[in-house]
Amino acid sequence: MENKLQTIKSWLGTGSINIFGLPMSGKDTQGIRLAEALNAKFISSGMIIRAMEAETHNKYSSKGELIPTNLFYEWVLPYLERKDLSEYPLILSSIGRWSGEENQVMSVATGAGHEIKAVVILNVSEADVEKRFEAAKTLGDRGEREDDQNLEVFHTRLQEFREKTLPVLQYYKSLGLLIEINGDQSRDAVFNELVEKLYAKASESLS
Repeated sequence: MENKLQTIKSWLGTGSINIFGLPMSGKDTQGIRLAEALNAKFISSGMIIRAMEAETHNKYSSKGELIPTNLFYEWVLPYLERKDLSEYPLILSSIGRWSGEENQVMSVATGAGHEIKAVVILNVSEADVEKRFEAAKTLGDRGEREDDQNLEVFHTRLQEFREKTLPVLQYYKSLGLLIEINGDQSRDAVFNELVEKLYAKASESLS
């Protein structure tokens, strides 16, 4: 495993990997773990947006809707250009979820020295993420997030993914950047598959 991670590090440099998936698919869990393994910095659009919503008293995510593109550009994209992150690779969690944002994301990332080297989709069915949603409510392990409080809002989030984010993933696929991971496994199995496929991509690029 360590040799494969070293190969991924060499290939990635200060580039970035952008991880997507349905709500409750494990994006942040896997992203944080991958960042730790690669000595990278983790950036989650959801975390940034919720913090900015609290600061500005906006409530977009509480309804399950994606924030408008202009606010995404204002709130989230500047994180890619932070000087304190310039020497690190970045692991991104769903940066640019609305179709039409991907070109600007790629442009800003490249300009900041964090070229997007791969885009990951954690494939989990809507039925399975709904089960995870119900389990999380029972366990109370998602904190006080307003977008996790009721099933209607959760269904809105699923619809937003289908309508606005799936085209983003198709675009990345057309560029040869998309890596598909079976997200319906144990956390360790998901991580192992992620490392294996990133290693394969890194090896191919470095050969």
